[in-house]
Amino acid sequence: MMEKRNFAFGRLNFILLGVGMLVVIVGFILMGGGSSTEEAYNPDIFSAQRTKVAPLVCLIGFVSMIYAVVHKSKDE
Repeated sequence: MMEKRNFAFGRLNFILLGVGMLVVIVGFILMGGGSSTEEAYNPDIFSAQRTKVAPLVCLIGFVSMIYAVVHKSKDE
């Protein structure tokens, strides 16, 4: 029988941290795409998805990760 160890984070903290990391990864994927070159201009680099939506998704992910770290887990 294993004894219960005293970890700094509870199970909920790790779940919230994982979800926050996935949200940040999704935000970075939304930022990706083709780029402009000297021969061809790609106006998609200034799309709303890349300039507004993706950074907001990343910000939400980082804030949720901070919340996961400071969240006080209840003793079970």
